[in-house]
Amino acid sequence: MSRPLDVVIVGGGTAGWMTAAALVGVLKPNVCRVRLIESDEIGIVGVGEATLPQMKDFNDLVGIDEAEMMRSTNATFKLGIEFLDWGFKGSTYVHPFGAHGQAWGGVGFHHHWLRAAQNGRPWDIEAFSYAVVASRCDRFEFPSRDPAAIEATYNYAYHFDASLYARYLRGFAEARGLRRTEGKVVEVVLHPESGNVDAIRMESGELVAGDLFIDCSGFRGLIIGQALQSGFEDWSKWLPCDRALAVPCDRAGRFTPFTRSTAREAGWQWRIPLQHRTGNGYVYSSSFISDDDAAATLMRNLDGEAQAEPRPLRFKAGRRVDCWRKNCIAMGLASGFLEPLESTSIYLVQVAITNLLRLFPRNPVDPALVEEFNRLVDNEYDRIRDFLILHYHANTREDGELWRYCRDMEVPDSLRSKIELFTRRGHLPQYKDGLFSPPSWLSVLLGQGLRPQAYDRLADNLPLDELFARMETLHARIDARTAAMPGHDAFVRSYCASAEAVRAPALAGADA
Repeated sequence: MSRPLDVVIVGGGTAGWMTAAALVGVLKPNVCRVRLIESDEIGIVGVGEATLPQMKDFNDLVGIDEAEMMRSTNATFKLGIEFLDWGFKGSTYVHPFGAHGQAWGGVGFHHHWLRAAQNGRPWDIEAFSYAVVASRCDRFEFPSRDPAAIEATYNYAYHFDASLYARYLRGFAEARGLRRTEGKVVEVVLHPESGNVDAIRMESGELVAGDLFIDCSGFRGLIIGQALQSGFEDWSKWLPCDRALAVPCDRAGRFTPFTRSTAREAGWQWRIPLQHRTGNGYVYSSSFISDDDAAATLMRNLDGEAQAEPRPLRFKAGRRVDCWRKNCIAMGLASGFLEPLESTSIYLVQVAITNLLRLFPRNPVDPALVEEFNRLVDNEYDRIRDFLILHYHANTREDGELWRYCRDMEVPDSLRSKIELFTRRGHLPQYKDGLFSPPSWLSVLLGQGLRPQAYDRLADNLPLDELFARMETLHARIDARTAAMPGHDAFVRSYCASAEAVRAPALAGADA
């Protein structure tokens, strides 16, 4: 039997502690021994507060109690993302975590919806999404476990304080034997012949050896970039936003079970409701607005009083050429960055961890496993990239140079073909593996103003009167069931109210 591999994680934050929690929570001690090195003097980005439904899968896999985690992180529930003013000024749509309607006769619902519209019944397609209707009403409950129920046609994610989530995972991992070392890394020691990482040297002088190194050092890419020279593929020509300002404010207004993204002149603003406060930020392109003007825009568009000064962040969209090189794997910002428009940053950490668990090596370097890991991660990045570009490219706004630039830019061929197939025949991308299923693409394509010229002719097999009757029945069922759901605020207070939120005066009287 081979000895356990010594895994050294460099850097904490969300990526580092998610990786640590997964390794010690899923793998046995005879498979690996894990040590995490971080410095309290080095700040973490830690503004990501919105997740995707796959986050629950990760927590369940690792063995995390949902309600306890939510109490510890001031978390709330998320049914999707609302987009304001994206396709054009005054437009609004929700990207829901759930389906639009039901497939009938082997044909996707949107084809039936298109056929109905062409025959005098132009329903709003969002009325057939359980997640969208619940979001619009600020309601929440857990999905049904009965796959045949209309209440099973949606999913949910979380809003949480990312720094508190990292702290929670630290306690979880340390309770399961993880060893944490406080200190700075000052040198990466490479093997003179193989080029593998032999050890890292601490500022204290300690030399920490390992078999497998996980680089969670953020944008610096201390090991993967600086030491192992894995290049960076720059996607800023398609995703030109390169800066963000983040600021929390007092909780006020609607306690929504969704993230809000509002398009601004040179980017977009996020609004994320937590139990004790609201997270806000402005993601923008420095080529089209000054930092001072961006800060002023953000501060005058807050729901409540700001709790701090805006914190600046700088970034570049793209990914590493190799996220696994030699005996080092990059996680989180060290592997790349795609702006937080669709809450994909934590997901990309999760999918890298999941692939690592599936491909965990017996030896520090296995070329076949390295190649497969990089292929899987590259696919995820490429598909998310196209999805994000779509939001910017498909617009008819005339109030900012950024929007004109994005509308006129050449997009990747992979995205261009998706747009053409949808506009010609209503065809939607469908991946065997990976993020963003057909309902996600449908919501954004339609929400940004694109319309198919034709629908699947198989939809004609259903008589029109029967089609109209089915759609009316489905619409009524969704309205009736969502009206019976508890309010999001009431559900959070009964299920996972945090001590900090209970003390906050805003919680007691808001959002009845």
